[in-house]
Amino acid sequence: MFTGIIETLGKITRLKKDGGNLHLSISSKLTPELKVDQSVAHNGVCLTVVNIQNDEYTVTAVEETLLKTTLNDLKEGALVNLERAMILGSRLDGHIVQGHVDTTATCSHIEEKDGSWYFTFTYTPNEQHVTIEKGSITIDGVSLTVVNSLQHSFSVAIIPYTYEHTRFKEYTKGSRVNLEFDVIGKYVAKLVANIQ
Repeated sequence: MFTGIIETLGKITRLKKDGGNLHLSISSKLTPELKVDQSVAHNGVCLTVVNIQNDEYTVTAVEETLLKTTLNDLKEGALVNLERAMILGSRLDGHIVQGHVDTTATCSHIEEKDGSWYFTFTYTPNEQHVTIEKGSITIDGVSLTVVNSLQHSFSVAIIPYTYEHTRFKEYTKGSRVNLEFDVIGKYVAKLVANIQ
């Protein structure tokens, strides 16, 4: 489990295909604190550390993960949002994030407004993928509050700190991102669908 509060950015140093799998090697200031078998969220995707050497570590994404996320879009040198699993007994600053991406979305609009930015994302409609205004959404692992919720799109407001310390500064119109909808909302949507 994660909180959606990004700890740092990592840099992809090597990508290696292995059958249907993709091994990603990442250089990060978190590397000295990691251990093999530890879970780390990469752009919101929970992956297990399988190797550590010097200042970089390696994780493996299986074919299903590659089909459902934007990890296949990554190139060597790309930055990724990183967060280690939450520690029980400490503050939960974001919201409960599983690290299980539901779908991808496309950035359809960016507006700078009085020192902050409004990003709009569009995704394929699905009755279990819902947002509500003032509800939580995770974009590439970043816990955010929905500002404007429509049937298949939503907007979020990004403060300067988040803009500078995550991948948001790299997004342009057309950028693809990973989405994880609020876990409580997913359960409610499933229950309502089963009642109808």
